Amino acid sequence: MKPITSAVIVIVIGFAIAGVATPANDSIKDQIVAKEREELDALKAGQIDVFASLLADEAIFLNSRGPAPKAQVVKNVGNFKLLDYSMEDVQFVPVGPRTGLIVYKLTEQIGRGDKDFMATVYVSALWTERQGKWLCLFSQESPAK
Repeated sequence: MKPITSAVIVIVIGFAIAGVATPANDSIKDQIVAKEREELDALKAGQIDVFASLLADEAIFLNSRGPAPKAQVVKNVGNFKLLDYSMEDVQFVPVGPRTGLIVYKLTEQIGRGDKDFMATVYVSALWTERQGKWLCLFSQESPAK
């Protein structure tokens, strides 16, 4: 077999294995989904400090207004109250041994001042474990149509 062909076969097998659900991947997915729920539950309870503790210092969040660093995100979430939410169709992509990306549909009821409104967005969130603590590095919300 030619060396180039062997290399291509190894790469293809590697990608196939990476895409297969494994107990380790399922465990990481479960941990990340639990942390994402913890983040949302903190917002629902008005615990901004708990929410902030789940974000890496260098975290970036992205929405229709553009990117925002952790400090701006923490400031912005103080302007509304998450009243209720549901997560649907959670998908997981392993990125590394202790890092993964989840993508899901989020339906949320939000209170802002004396007005409540509903929103449905698609969310992607990148989480990593550092020194035994899971942290969100990146999150993006895109309006659902």
